[in-house]
Amino acid sequence: MTDPRLDKLANVLVDYACAVKPGMWVGILGDVATLPALRAVYREVLKYGGNPTLFISDEWMARTFLREANDDQLTWLDPSQSLYYEKADIYIRIGSSNNTRAMTNIDPQRVQKVNAARRPWLDQRLMRSANLDFEWVGTWYPTESSAQEANMSLEEYEAFVYGSMFIDHDDPAAKWRELSAMQQLKVDWLKGKKQVRLQGPNAELELSIEGRTFVNSDGHKNMPSGEIFTGPVEDSVNGWVRFDYPSIVAGRAVSGIELKFEQGKVVYAHAESNDDLLQAQLNTDAGARYLGEFAIGTNFGINRFTGNILFDEKIGGTVHMAVGMGYPETGSHNKSAVHWDMICDMRNDSTIHVDGELFYKNGQFVV
Repeated sequence: MTDPRLDKLANVLVDYACAVKPGMWVGILGDVATLPALRAVYREVLKYGGNPTLFISDEWMARTFLREANDDQLTWLDPSQSLYYEKADIYIRIGSSNNTRAMTNIDPQRVQKVNAARRPWLDQRLMRSANLDFEWVGTWYPTESSAQEANMSLEEYEAFVYGSMFIDHDDPAAKWRELSAMQQLKVDWLKGKKQVRLQGPNAELELSIEGRTFVNSDGHKNMPSGEIFTGPVEDSVNGWVRFDYPSIVAGRAVSGIELKFEQGKVVYAHAESNDDLLQAQLNTDAGARYLGEFAIGTNFGINRFTGNILFDEKIGGTVHMAVGMGYPETGSHNKSAVHWDMICDMRNDSTIHVDGELFYKNGQFVV
């Protein structure tokens, strides 16, 4: 029996997030584990008159590819996907996994080789999105493995996932519009501001936002969402930050990350676990050692760490930063094959000052 929450989610993705119209080319991407959600979205795209193209991946084949492909195969770009990123109107991705540790023993340098080769796809998607020529949204389908990762039963995790997306409300889109309005007030206040300073037990950091734009992330790119974000001036970041939540890349949890910045660049990096993966990520290319994103999480429906960055970076009372690729719509110029988000808790004895004025204290806005 189809979970009725999937139909509501599909409607939020197709109507609210992407505004699918007749004749639009809509790519629907996901692993075979997400098939029930893919079906719901496919049906909804047809209902709204869109032309769906289905891109199905498989965890086993992805793992086999990373293990066995030669260098030429690792860097090959599928022409059909290249055409899609150049010409399509909408990208709807449904993430999930049957094994959150499936890639644990894959050589991180091979993962980075693939990511670097596919960077043109990411560049094309982000640039077209910044030019308002391409809509995209990513979401998550709950499975036993991701529930286990979050230390919940499947039923508890499903309630958490759909609750974080307001699917448990009669009118989810209305709740997203309400959150959007609150965030827009903060974005408007930040316009024209120049300097940001974070202070607390996990950060002593300064960065410039002069000439940069904060984006109101209200469910039109990520579902769930709930954040405001920008791209810091690339050479402006100075200080240190400790990320007290693990960051998971290719199935490996990198814990206890601490970074030190000088003139924007990461000059010291250490992780308590899987430090080799942290170093491999930072050494991917020149842009991987600079911040592409600074963001404040606002979704208080996400009140616990789950091991999934889609949810965890939105935790109300936290900030997150991403080394690597910046989003062009923020004014960021940073280019990289990497975009790696890391989360810092700001709920205890922590402040954010903007141009010397208190903006945020202990996980709450004060303006």
